[in-house]
Amino acid sequence: MSIAVNAGPVRQSQIQIQIQPLQPAVSRPVLRLGSSQEDKKKILFVTSELTDLIKTGGLADVSAALPRALGARHDVRVLIPGYRQVVHSGHPILVVGTLAAHAGVPACKIGRMDMPDGLIIYVLISPELYERDGSPYGDPDGGDWPDNPVRFARLGLAAADIAAGTACIRWAPDLVHAHDWPAGLAPAYMHWRGLRTPSVFTIHNLAYQGNIDMSLRRTLGIPHEACGLERMEFYGKLSLLKAGIAYAHRVTTVSPTYAQEITTPEFGCGMDGFLRMKARQGLLSGLLNGIDESWEPHSDPQLVQRFAAHNWDGKRANADYSRQIFGLDRDDSPLFAVVSRLVQQKGIDLTLGVARTIVEGGGQIAVLGQGEHRIEDEVRELARRYPGRVAASIGFDETDARRLFAGSDFLLMPSRYEPCGLSQMYAQRYASLPIARRTGGLVDSIEDGVTGFLFDEPSVDSYRQAVQRALAIHRSPELLGAMRCRAMNAGFFWRHAIEPYDQLYRQLLAERREVHLSPA
Repeated sequence: MSIAVNAGPVRQSQIQIQIQPLQPAVSRPVLRLGSSQEDKKKILFVTSELTDLIKTGGLADVSAALPRALGARHDVRVLIPGYRQVVHSGHPILVVGTLAAHAGVPACKIGRMDMPDGLIIYVLISPELYERDGSPYGDPDGGDWPDNPVRFARLGLAAADIAAGTACIRWAPDLVHAHDWPAGLAPAYMHWRGLRTPSVFTIHNLAYQGNIDMSLRRTLGIPHEACGLERMEFYGKLSLLKAGIAYAHRVTTVSPTYAQEITTPEFGCGMDGFLRMKARQGLLSGLLNGIDESWEPHSDPQLVQRFAAHNWDGKRANADYSRQIFGLDRDDSPLFAVVSRLVQQKGIDLTLGVARTIVEGGGQIAVLGQGEHRIEDEVRELARRYPGRVAASIGFDETDARRLFAGSDFLLMPSRYEPCGLSQMYAQRYASLPIARRTGGLVDSIEDGVTGFLFDEPSVDSYRQAVQRALAIHRSPELLGAMRCRAMNAGFFWRHAIEPYDQLYRQLLAERREVHLSPA
C-alpha cells in the first residue's frame, strides 16, 4: 500500500491509500569493508526519531547515520513511529503487515519505506497514536502527550513482534538495537515473550527516563515480576529507560567517559547503583558516536563557499554570510557560535555569564537554537544589550547551522553534562574550535589546546579562563591555523566508529549460538 501525500498541511481525510505489490528494496550503496553477503547479519534499529524524517536532537542524527554506516557490514533496518511528519514526508509507504493489540496497547499496521540510498525503514501506522501536531513527545506548547506510555509501548511491542517473526513482513532480525527510553520496552517485551534474539540498549541521555505511574502496568501488559528493584521499578514508578537497561543483553552509552560518569551519584540520575552493578557484570560500555559523511567542508553543497585546510577563503565567506543573516557587525572579529538546544543542561546561562568577556575581548557571539522559553528570552535580552556584537536566531535551520559551524572561529559548548555531543565534532570538521566543559563525550573528542579548549568546573570563572585562552590563540594566526588543521583531521566519521558496534553484535550472536549448541 502506498500513501500519496499532497504538499502542505494534510488532514487524515486527504490521505489516499492504494494497494500495490511490495517492490524490492533499492540496491544500497555500501562502503567496501570486506564483509561477505553470507556474513551479514540482520539488525533492527528501534528509535523514536531519525534526521531524514523528524528530529529533536542528536538521537535522530545517530539513528540516521549509524545504520547507514553499518550497512556495509550488515542488513540494518530501522523501526520508527508513523508521526505526521513521517507519514507525510513524501516517501512512499507500503503496508506490509499488521500488529496485534496487547493488553491496552492497540493494534496497528506496519509499513515499509525505502529511502533513496537503500535504507529500509519500518513505520508504525497508527493515526490515533502518532499523527498529531507537535514533537514526537509532546504537543506544540511543549507539554508531554499524556498517552506517551501507550505510544512508546506500541513501539517496543512492534520490535518484539518483528523479532518473533509474527509481524508478517518476511524479515526477522538476528539482533535488536533499541535506543533511549522510548524504545526501552523493546528488550523487555522480547524477554517476557521468551525470545532468544539478542538485544542491545543504548542510553543517549540518562536524564530522560520515561517514568510512568505504576498503575499503568496492566495497560501496557507488564508482568508483575518486572516491578522489582532490579527490573523496572524506580522510586515507586516504572521507568521505560530502566526496562531497557534491565532486560537488554548489553547496555551501551554514547561515549566511554559518560559510561563511567553515569555510575556516579553526580551523573547517575538516581540509577548509579543499578548501573554500577551492570558495569561490574561487564554489561555496560561506552562507544563514541560519530558523524556522517556529509560533513566535508571541501564538498558540502550547503556552504556559501567550500574550503580545505590552509585555505581559509571559504571559511571567511561563511563568516561573512553568518554575520549578515544574524545582523552582526561586518568585521574580522573572532566569531563565537552557539548551536544548541537552549536548555539548562547545555550551560547557556554560563555563556551569558562570559558574554561580556567575549565582547570586551573584541569577539562576537551568534546563537542558533531553541528550547526553554525562559532561556530563549534571556538570550534575546543579551542580544539587545550588545547590538552588533551578540545576535540570536531562535529556531533551527540546518543550512544556517552548517554555515555557522563553517564560519565561526569557536564553538561554545559549556554543557553541565554531555553524554556524547555531536556539535563539537561538526565544529572541528569545519575548523571551528570548541570551548567545552570537561565532561562526557567532550573529553573523548576534544584534545585540550590541540583541537579545542576544555575547562573543569561548570562555573563562569572556569569557563572564562578557557575563553581567554581562545582569544589569545586568535591573536596568533600561525597557532590558530595549526589548531584548525588538527581539528579538521580529528576523524570522527561513523566509518571510523562502527568497529566496536560490529564487534559487540558479533560477540552477542556468537554467545547465542554457543548457548543454542550446548547440551541440555
